[in-house]
Amino acid sequence: MNQTSQNSSKQKIVIVGGGTAGWLSAAIIAAKHKVADGECGLDITLVESSDIPTVGVGEGTWPTMRNTLKDIGLSEKEVFKRCSAAFKQGGKFVNWVAGNNDYYYHPFTVPLGYGRVEMAPYVDNIAEFANATNFQQHVCEHNMAPRTLSEEEYSSAQSNYAYHLDAGAFADQLREFSKSTLGVKHTVATVLSVQSNGTNNIESITLDNGECLSADLFIDCSGFKSLLLGETLQEPLVSTDDVLFNNSALALHVPYEGDYEIKPYTQATAQEAGWIWDIGLASRRGVGHVYSTNFISDDKAETLLRNYVGDQAGELSARVIRFNSGYRKNIWKGNVVGIGLAAGFVEPLEATALMLIEISARFVAEQMPLPNAAMPIVSQRFNKQMQYRWQRIIDFLKLHYIFNQRSEDYWVANRNPATIPDSLKEDLEIWKYRGPQIADFSAAIELFPAASYQYVLYGMGFSPDFSLQSHFYNERDLATKVIQQNQLITQQKLSSLPNHRDYIAQWLAS
Repeated sequence: MNQTSQNSSKQKIVIVGGGTAGWLSAAIIAAKHKVADGECGLDITLVESSDIPTVGVGEGTWPTMRNTLKDIGLSEKEVFKRCSAAFKQGGKFVNWVAGNNDYYYHPFTVPLGYGRVEMAPYVDNIAEFANATNFQQHVCEHNMAPRTLSEEEYSSAQSNYAYHLDAGAFADQLREFSKSTLGVKHTVATVLSVQSNGTNNIESITLDNGECLSADLFIDCSGFKSLLLGETLQEPLVSTDDVLFNNSALALHVPYEGDYEIKPYTQATAQEAGWIWDIGLASRRGVGHVYSTNFISDDKAETLLRNYVGDQAGELSARVIRFNSGYRKNIWKGNVVGIGLAAGFVEPLEATALMLIEISARFVAEQMPLPNAAMPIVSQRFNKQMQYRWQRIIDFLKLHYIFNQRSEDYWVANRNPATIPDSLKEDLEIWKYRGPQIADFSAAIELFPAASYQYVLYGMGFSPDFSLQSHFYNERDLATKVIQQNQLITQQKLSSLPNHRDYIAQWLAS
């Protein structure tokens, strides 16, 4: 057996597991420290097995991914070419209220007037809040791109946007770029055993190629298995099953047929015991059903999915994914950080999975190299931040469920106050009288701004009683001008922005 000698002048990071979590983490850290130059204080090795499949269905991203890709040094156009990518400008939620083809949007661009005037008291129909204060819903409904061909890549001057992308192809691109350009070392091997000093630190990992790797920091990207953080260091999963009921998913890759549009948004269509995602890539759709086996059988869930897809579904094989909803309380334990599924997972309703990978890897990149004496302090701060973020995510996802008016058992159970976290109950008690405000989300580590909560709450018809603070709402003239300005901007966008599918084809051909 070969014992890998550690360069005393550099701290060593070993990432266990590839896929999107492993390679995105490697790329973020390596790019931040310019590892390829050889002058930084870090050495990064990623170990992945050739025979362990990745989950690979995380095809929706959050707008943070734009800056992440830019910072890594990837060409946006190359990402589109390699990953069959398309633009995502928000989420459309269909049948989440009454189930009668109702829908509302959570666009990525904040309401016009945001931070200047509270618009909700001046909108006649609160469910039309996004429509009255934001152009992006209209742009999405007309299947338009977020910018024109004259604008440079990564430009979001017109619209805030994220991406839909093929997760498997994205991981492959990150792997190639990390190895060829960013200086990440790559070992294809399976971990045979993990050597630890109890439940506090990992000393080394032994691979099936005979190597034994030690490191200053291990990053666990081993997926649901959570080999280092969960299995070895015995960090338990904090279950959220009592709040978020879904525990299974069925996924299909659906080819386009005929003359098709590429939707520039993620559509989530409510079903009797879950919801179906519909994600438009450049070359196909990713369609899947997220559901709870406590309320529906796998066979019935698959039938609903195939009914949604239509005739095309007959030839397609559905992939089943099981998951335990929850997160590990201490995601950085000893010298191990869990990133991706190894740290936790909740349903992909607002594309939080990749965003959490970005945030976690960026934190590690900003802290390493790190003296051993400082690691307990840094890990404690990281865990405190991540616990807060997980709670905010859980609250925000639950928010989508609790104001439904549907009659199925699943939806009735989701309205049960006993399933609503106390932190969300406290927010809702305040928002009954004034709605979500920017000051409610003042932490520097917030994932979703007040605007996101406004779009979801108001989109589902939640209407605060503004009468107690009516003396604050004396800006109707300004609010009217904002609504009129939004109408003007909307018309300008609809007349100037190109069709989404046409934009991608012309941009990639140039």
